[in-house]
Amino acid sequence: MAADQHFFERVYEVAKKIPYGRVTSYGAIARYLGAGRSARMVGYAMNASHSMPEIPAHRVVNRKGLLTGRHHFAGTNLMQQLLESEGVEVQEHQVVRFESLFWDPLSELQDDR
Repeated sequence: MAADQHFFERVYEVAKKIPYGRVTSYGAIARYLGAGRSARMVGYAMNASHSMPEIPAHRVVNRKGLLTGRHHFAGTNLMQQLLESEGVEVQEHQVVRFESLFWDPLSELQDDR
């Protein structure tokens, strides 16, 4: 298995644990995996996951709550629509109340490491 593919699988395992109605960031997942400078690689993993419905890629946004990955979803506003269907308010491509909806795997998955 290629190193990138192994990393992507680890990213997917974390992403599957993001609770319904919550969001996290590319960097938060990277830090949890001990690869703090690999937020971009997490983004690549999320982009590669669109054929895998079990991966909630729509719940992963940038560090400011912006839907930077929205262009990689089919349809004009699919990422936003998926978040809104979970009760997450989005305005101008940004999660409203991002801080209160933010799910940090470092603190939430302490026992899973």
